[in-house]
Amino acid sequence: MFWRRTDLPVDSDSLGRFLPGIVAFMVYLATLALAGVMILMEATTTWQAGLSSTMTVQIAPEADTGGGLPAAEDSRVQSALALLRRLPDVARADVVNDEAMTTLLEPWLGEFTAVEELPLPRLIDVELRNGAEIDALGLAELLTAEVPEATVDDHRVWLDRLARLARAVGGLAVIVLVVIGAITVTIVIFTTRTTLAIHRNAIEVLHLIGAHDAYVADQFARRALVLALKGGLVGLALAVSSLVGLAYLAARIESELVPDIAFGPLQWAAILVLPLVVAAIATLTARGTVMRALAKML
Repeated sequence: MFWRRTDLPVDSDSLGRFLPGIVAFMVYLATLALAGVMILMEATTTWQAGLSSTMTVQIAPEADTGGGLPAAEDSRVQSALALLRRLPDVARADVVNDEAMTTLLEPWLGEFTAVEELPLPRLIDVELRNGAEIDALGLAELLTAEVPEATVDDHRVWLDRLARLARAVGGLAVIVLVVIGAITVTIVIFTTRTTLAIHRNAIEVLHLIGAHDAYVADQFARRALVLALKGGLVGLALAVSSLVGLAYLAARIESELVPDIAFGPLQWAAILVLPLVVAAIATLTARGTVMRALAKML
């Protein structure tokens, strides 16, 4: 349909000059917004899967022993472990050893081997059974009755906050996509009306020789489709290049806090279909604008 003959000299009008660049910019923004939401949702899902069934118990170091005794010799740690392991909803409770603590601190302190010299709390990693729900406040009361220095860190609290943040960002991205669509529609309407005004005499001649409104509208619609596809493909190429660059930079950081910028087949399909969606919007908008304008004009 792209190579069908056109009876209107629209190859060098305002529609052809402005629409491809505008569509390229809109597709670029829409792709980045959509990709950002998908990355955030994927990271949130990963964090929830890894932490939703875990808790961390902290036992503060004793003031007179600096970093405290080794975990295996600390009676407070052993008391807390015994209590936790008696609970039916706890699948596993283990002390985080010095090697693991060193790994956790390395991003902030660098290579540091004498972790036992630091006044760090003793950490107990608690894994719940599948589907188990433990009241963190109730667990904290049980622990403090045995070990007054113990505190419970329930990861589900900040995971819920993270999920709310992800939903808010997702809603914001949807608003951005709607705004991008509205701007695209507005620009197509403006450029189409301008082109109609420029070629008014040619359109009147076409009507005199028997052309229907739908025929004229289809000419504008095909032109808008071709231009929008050109601009959309350029915008998509720029957006994919930007995402590849961000993925390269994220991979070099080598931190678990930075989410992976990688997409599955369905996610890539959603990204690749954006130029087609924008082109369809531009086509339908151009055709509808011409039909309404011709109904008033002739």
